[in-house]
Amino acid sequence: MKESLLSEEQRILVENVRRGAREKIAPLASEIDRTGEFNREIADFLWDLGVLQIILPEPYGGWPIHPCHTLCLCVEEIAKVCASSALNLIIQAVGSFPLIHAGNDLLKRKYFSPLSEGRKLIGYLVTEPGAGSDVAAITTKATKRGQAYVLNGRKTFATNGGVAGLYSLLARTGEKELTFFVVEREWKGVVIGKREDKCGFRGSNTAEVILEDVEVPQENLIGRPGQGFLIAMADFDMSRPTVAALALGIAEGALSYAMDYARQRQTFGKPLIKHQAIQFILADALTMIEAGRGLMERAARAFDRGERNTAMASMAKYFCSDAAMKITEDMVQVMGGYGYIREYPVERMFRDAKLTQIFEGSNQIQRMIIGREMIKRGAGLT
Repeated sequence: MKESLLSEEQRILVENVRRGAREKIAPLASEIDRTGEFNREIADFLWDLGVLQIILPEPYGGWPIHPCHTLCLCVEEIAKVCASSALNLIIQAVGSFPLIHAGNDLLKRKYFSPLSEGRKLIGYLVTEPGAGSDVAAITTKATKRGQAYVLNGRKTFATNGGVAGLYSLLARTGEKELTFFVVEREWKGVVIGKREDKCGFRGSNTAEVILEDVEVPQENLIGRPGQGFLIAMADFDMSRPTVAALALGIAEGALSYAMDYARQRQTFGKPLIKHQAIQFILADALTMIEAGRGLMERAARAFDRGERNTAMASMAKYFCSDAAMKITEDMVQVMGGYGYIREYPVERMFRDAKLTQIFEGSNQIQRMIIGREMIKRGAGLT
């Protein structure tokens, strides 16, 4: 994003995030990836910057104007150096969204302060062993008993599942009825299961969360019974532009590092970057990044204006993630054998890029969504 097009407040925030990412996060990125451990110090640093609160209402540290767009800008900057750290911003926003979108005043007063001043992480428990992109297929049950619901089921691939203190959880309250609840990790029957050992995003905690007769007060129901599917779909309209920004950041980080390498590496009597074949690869990468940023910007700004952005969000998500996979692969190729060695960050970025094609709805699902939107609204969409 050209900084001349940002508000003064956004420009200052982006500069602070960029500086913080380079000075505080980049030096730790390789070790985070190597150990596969969640880094709480970085999470605290992101709270200090004010970026884990962006999506919350303004009284709780949230961004008053253009929160989705501002979140995307911050995600992109952090992802340039550490995708695992950038993902924290996304999951905090995704997990908070059901409360923001449909929570009553009582729930908001109860949980927004812990998410802001209390520095609690929130997870988003939707995916199950048999229900990923197909949200309607979930089987976790919430059975009404008096003034409470009793939850039983198993959630998988939960980002921050093992380190979050709160969860937004989608469960089945009827045969065709899905409903969101706020669940506290400390409640009896909430069990943290297997932690996943992933190819990429290794510093992001991904765990199974098991629910064994978890009693949830009726007042912790978000919205109305049966409103859960619509909330989840609205959440995607916010989250998919942020995944696009995540992918862009990964791609930009890889391109920047490979260009620095290509300037220094001498082959056949001249710097690698002076070879036309290398210039073509780099030119293609930059072109894809700039095209993807246009889609991301449009999707995020449309969401902030309250406009329907479903197709644009899907276009941004799938284009940018496909671009990130292509670009990181190409940057490994530019660096040759060095690009394949863990000592250099491009190898990590290559592994991280793959997940952006999978989560928040696979890229095949995104194409289905775009096709359906075209049928409903016509080829122009805007």
